[in-house]
Amino acid sequence: MIRRLADWGGYVGLVVLAAAATLPFVRPELYRLRWALAIAGVLLVLASLVARIEDFRGFVGRRTVRYGVNTAVALLLVLGATVVVQALSSRHSTRWDLTENKRFSLSPQTIQLLGGLKTDVSAVAFFRSDQPGKRVAEDLLKQYARYSNGKLTWRSVDPDREPGLARRYGIESYGTIVLETKAKSEKVLDPEEEKLTNGLVKVTREGKRTVYVIQGHGESDLASSERPGFTEAKSAMEKSNYEVKPLVLAREGKIPDDATVVILPGPRTDLLTPELAALDTYVGRGGKVFAMVNPFQNEGFKKHLLKYGLQLDDDLVVEQNPIGQVFGIGPEVPIVQQYESHPITRDMGGIMTLFPLTRSITAVKTPPPGVNVQMLARTSPGSWGETNRADLNRGVAQPDPQDPKGPLAVAAVATLAKARIVVYGTSNLAANQFLNIQGNRDFFLNTVSWLAEEEDQISIRAKDTKQTPVFMSGNQAQAVFLLPVVVLPGLVLVGGIVAVIRRRAAN
Repeated sequence: MIRRLADWGGYVGLVVLAAAATLPFVRPELYRLRWALAIAGVLLVLASLVARIEDFRGFVGRRTVRYGVNTAVALLLVLGATVVVQALSSRHSTRWDLTENKRFSLSPQTIQLLGGLKTDVSAVAFFRSDQPGKRVAEDLLKQYARYSNGKLTWRSVDPDREPGLARRYGIESYGTIVLETKAKSEKVLDPEEEKLTNGLVKVTREGKRTVYVIQGHGESDLASSERPGFTEAKSAMEKSNYEVKPLVLAREGKIPDDATVVILPGPRTDLLTPELAALDTYVGRGGKVFAMVNPFQNEGFKKHLLKYGLQLDDDLVVEQNPIGQVFGIGPEVPIVQQYESHPITRDMGGIMTLFPLTRSITAVKTPPPGVNVQMLARTSPGSWGETNRADLNRGVAQPDPQDPKGPLAVAAVATLAKARIVVYGTSNLAANQFLNIQGNRDFFLNTVSWLAEEEDQISIRAKDTKQTPVFMSGNQAQAVFLLPVVVLPGLVLVGGIVAVIRRRAAN
């Protein structure tokens, strides 16, 4: 009777040990219970072995017993190693993202923002238990919590099971994530990194940043949803927590004190002298100006920029490429893929932007004292700056000796003291027609964020799934098939046959 109980105790002990080994995969939060199970399992197995010690003494010298003991020891070593690895991984987890574009990793901007959090933030993700995308959102939140140094905590809630909590937060759709601090809360409707990071900025920053857009000189209209309008740009800035207001500078006479950034979106007529003086005063107190000046327009402002080390060239950048035909405007849409090193362009590598109907920009030979000028984006070597307006009016564009040759700068930045100035050679990049094409939106928002001294809110481009096919010749494909299907199994089979033959010969 005692031996039977001992046998059953041994079997139960093995089951308990198996449960202790699998518990971290099934219920990781019960990490304390697995140690108790492991200890109980070991004690039960040892008790069973002790109860049958007399039976084992006569067999200790047999070869089969030695093999069995060796196997048992090996199994115990593997089990022990598994328990140790699980214990270490529960305290020190590490991720490796081997995808080509790191699509499962947070961007450096997000990591920088999380590392600098000074207030506690709680995130509540409202997902149904069976909702697609729930695990992706939870994995994203885990990464946010990991880099926040304990400042961000999160939990997942099923709104159907906790309707009172969903009603309290005003949840209207599944998949909503609520970010909350003591003073603010923000809803993120899509669990994407860019939206989640910008939502985090909104709840941790005090107040809004105000962007004033100068009007009254034929600029892009903030209220127009037509192709040349500026409503898409306005909406993009508002989603990034900027308050966007029109400014008729000729009437106001000065830049408001709460201006974070002032934008000139393609003025067609010259600014008045008092308006230019107001801009100078604003720059003098550390203001941030974003000027987009189209070709062959605004000669007065062109001269005004010389004092900040920037020269707007009298040309239209032309590049023979087929992409212009897609938009029906021919070769006047140069494609930009060459960026200088700068916070605005640090994540633009491999992303093209389109600068429709743009002029080129150069730095003056001798910049004014204290002014630092840097180019941001350049066209391809195959482009040139067409200076013959008569030919352009006739629809003819041919490179002449006097035309500047590519690569040509189409965006530049000037800094002096605390002031920052960014100049584009076109306003069309930010127009409704082109803003959401390729990297234009990122480039525009990155510019606004840098001017506003909010580098951690630089636009984060969605990471697309990249497919990298492997092309093999016929011989390579045959080798890939034969190695795992024929050669390796054949070697194992031959090795087994040789082992059997040797054992029989030894006997």
